[in-house]
Amino acid sequence: MSKTIDREFLKALPKCEHHMHLEGALSPALLFQLAAQNNITLPQDDECYANAETLSTRYKGFTSLDDFLGYYYMGMSVLIQSSDFEALAWDYFQHASADGVQHAEVFFDPQAHMSRGVSYKTVLSGFTAASERAETELGMTSMLTTCFLRHLPPKDCLDVFESDDVQASYEAGAVKAIGLDSSELPFPPDMFRDLYARAKAQGLRLTAHAGEEGPSSYISTALDTLHVDRIDHGIRLAEDPELMAKIAARGTLLTVCPLSNVVLRCVDRVEQVPIRKFLDAGVKFSINSDDPAYFGGYILDNYVAVQHAFALSVGDWETICKAAIEGSWCGEERKKEMLAVLDKVVKQ
Repeated sequence: MSKTIDREFLKALPKCEHHMHLEGALSPALLFQLAAQNNITLPQDDECYANAETLSTRYKGFTSLDDFLGYYYMGMSVLIQSSDFEALAWDYFQHASADGVQHAEVFFDPQAHMSRGVSYKTVLSGFTAASERAETELGMTSMLTTCFLRHLPPKDCLDVFESDDVQASYEAGAVKAIGLDSSELPFPPDMFRDLYARAKAQGLRLTAHAGEEGPSSYISTALDTLHVDRIDHGIRLAEDPELMAKIAARGTLLTVCPLSNVVLRCVDRVEQVPIRKFLDAGVKFSINSDDPAYFGGYILDNYVAVQHAFALSVGDWETICKAAIEGSWCGEERKKEMLAVLDKVVKQ
């Protein structure tokens, strides 16, 4: 008898999330709450900021990555105190745990906060407190990744990377990886080769957004010039069969975000995300939520949308979840624990 693949089955799968921006978990409700607490005046000339409901409605109509980013960076203005960052991350961890996430490797944007006078220590202490609470209360392990903003000059990114507080967080193991995000098309990966060379020399894990709105050549550059361990998004890989075969052979993990791809107009429908092509080609990937408060769905919503679009089998889901677990940057014992849960779920 074949197993019914419904929401409950998908929820039970042990999930690893690798592509989630903590600032992207700032719900309109929490945004307005923190704005009131911190006496932050939201834009008066944008009627979308009338209340949480109107802002939620606006989030359903993004026309591009840059259109979204305007609201994304505006939302950060309400994050001032360490407790604000803790509240933001804790809200995400609760949603993720309810969706079956057991391990999360999450991004945050130091430059976006430091540039407005919020110290790196303030940001990190809040996120670290939430991470520790998630492990204690929810049994969810996590890892923090500093993402650098590619629309800013590479020297600015390198200066922040080399700053004392940021370096101290790497040395202490509080942050174990770097990434590259923000507007992709005008800013090819090779602009940041010096930053990635420094990070690699320090033994940090490396990832970068590539092939979301940018061409597949950005993916090959990220691999061969930045020497990344994995690729964030990477959906344009499907347009280059030779590169796709190369990535499959290497076992490089892609962190795919289906609902994000639709909302930001990278594709028109989830059916156009190359899930089936990647499975058939042996490309390893995980499914992620990206910026869930802005894109209308946490990780389980993405799993459900993929199932509706592709009618995947139990075997397909086992392949996806196994790749996500094995492609995580946690220790081998933690991976064994999650693989045991996966085996139990698919066999019960």
